Amino acid sequence: TLGTQTDYRDGEAQTDPYTPEYVVRSGSLPELLTLATLTWGRGLPAGLAEVEMIERAREKHAWAATLPAKDDASQIAKGRKMIEAMERKEWAFREQEIKKLQDFQLEVLKKLLWRREENQKELNAKRLNDHWQNLQKAKEEKIKKIQHDCTLMLRKLIAKRKNLLGKLEKRDIIKEYTDFASQTYAPLSRIGFFPDNHSECYVVKNFYLDTFAGLCELEASLPDSVTQVKIKAPKPKSTTTKTGFVKRSARLEVMLAQVHQ
Repeated sequence: TLGTQTDYRDGEAQTDPYTPEYVVRSGSLPELLTLATLTWGRGLPAGLAEVEMIERAREKHAWAATLPAKDDASQIAKGRKMIEAMERKEWAFREQEIKKLQDFQLEVLKKLLWRREENQKELNAKRLNDHWQNLQKAKEEKIKKIQHDCTLMLRKLIAKRKNLLGKLEKRDIIKEYTDFASQTYAPLSRIGFFPDNHSECYVVKNFYLDTFAGLCELEASLPDSVTQVKIKAPKPKSTTTKTGFVKRSARLEVMLAQVHQ
């Protein structure tokens, strides 16, 4: 129920599996010693290649047991043939292993080439897209320029059409002042007039309105009827005539008041 936490990870503290010391009995050759070259991470735990290597070692060991004795002269030719056959078999196996390695390297090279080709395709597509975007932008700018030039030419043609015979036309001042859309009231900025510039010239500047001394002087110059208000009480309206009759308008007012109540 009690846990501990160390300063090291289990992966850092993990060591290779323990291999105990051994002593080989004289006159014996254990088959397990054929795996002495394999270590943890380099052949162990055993895979398919290691199993095939073990099977080949067993076959070679069984083949070595079938070789004739070296002191028998009659069996020398037979032993030589068996050794040559085994060597040819070993060379064929080595060539097959080399071919497998070359095929594996070829597959890796194909994958690298395919990946490089894909990257090159992506780069080419990006370049084409950027080039297409630049061409589209240039096209839009050219279209805008053409439309602008077309508008200018249309204005020139309209101006020329107004004066077909090329005669000088006098300025019709009355017509310009009666038309509030004429150059007199609304001049165009393209002919060199900018109404927003120097707009302060239209501001009214008056000494009597902008300064306190001017206001006092203006107030002193005004008559008393302007500064002193005189209110006269209104005279009541007479509702009867000279002969004593009630006027018709008065009777109507009385009736309206009764209806309102």
